[in-house]
Amino acid sequence: MGFFEKIGFIETEDQEQARLAQAPEGSLNHYLSTLPVTIAEWPKDLLVELPWEPPRTDQSFRVVVVPIEFRKDALPEGVEEEPLPRKRHSGSWMCVVVFSDHPSYPVGGFRIDVPAAEIARGRKVDLAGALAQS
Repeated sequence: MGFFEKIGFIETEDQEQARLAQAPEGSLNHYLSTLPVTIAEWPKDLLVELPWEPPRTDQSFRVVVVPIEFRKDALPEGVEEEPLPRKRHSGSWMCVVVFSDHPSYPVGGFRIDVPAAEIARGRKVDLAGALAQS
């Protein structure tokens, strides 16, 4: 547990999981609450394979993105600062799709918004390793 978690500034992994699990069953946040955090570093410019497998979808898809721009969650009107503890993996990332077998997400500059909690539960793709296998 990091310093900011110990002092209650940022929610712990367990608190984040509990918060996500409060979303309705079948929702993206509820699904994400069942997955472990796999990317702890700042994900900008990484290759990230998103967790698009059942039960999130009826079939498995491979969608790989590059997060390029972070966007903070908007606070409710009249609220100046996020209450403590601050949410772990809040906000979203504007991402470029660089590989996809999903028919709705074409490759070639297609951009999508991806919640930061989803990016954190994705799989970091090692390009050098992937190219060596082909």
